[in-house]
Amino acid sequence: MIRTQRLGAYAVVIVDDRILLTRISPAGYPAGTWTLPGGGVDHGESPHDAVVRELHEETGLRALSSRLVDVHDVHVVAPGRGDRFEDYHGVHLLYAVEVDPAVTPHVVELDGTTDVACWVAIADVGTQVGPVLPMVEHALAHADHFSAGV
Repeated sequence: MIRTQRLGAYAVVIVDDRILLTRISPAGYPAGTWTLPGGGVDHGESPHDAVVRELHEETGLRALSSRLVDVHDVHVVAPGRGDRFEDYHGVHLLYAVEVDPAVTPHVVELDGTTDVACWVAIADVGTQVGPVLPMVEHALAHADHFSAGV
C-alpha cells in the first residue's frame, strides 16, 4: 500500500451567489469531479504564492487579495490512482481570494489536471454540476468566513 500526504493551497472565490470551480481533467484524479482552483504546494514554495500561481494556471484570473481562512483535510484508505490501494492524507489550505469578476475564467495550463474553469451558482452545486470534492462542500458550509472584508 502506498502512503501519500499532500499539502495543497486552494482559492475560495465567492461573488454574490456564485463560486469559482474547476473540473478535474482525465489526467487528474478523480477525473470529472469539481473542485476549488488550487493544487499542490511545490517543495520550498510559499503556500501564499502557490494559491496565486494555481489560481492563474487553472482559471486565468489574477488574485487581487488573498488571506488564509481555514484548513480542511481528508484521509482515505481506498483504491487510488491506477487502482492501487492508497493511504492518502490531503491537507488543504483554504484562502479567501478576490478576483475581478468581469474577467471570464479559462484554463491556462492546457495539459494539466484541470479542463474547465467557470462560475457556478451556489444553488447548482451538487445538482446541476457533477460531483464535488469534500473541500468544496466544506467551503460552502462556511461561506460566510470567505466573504470579502471578514
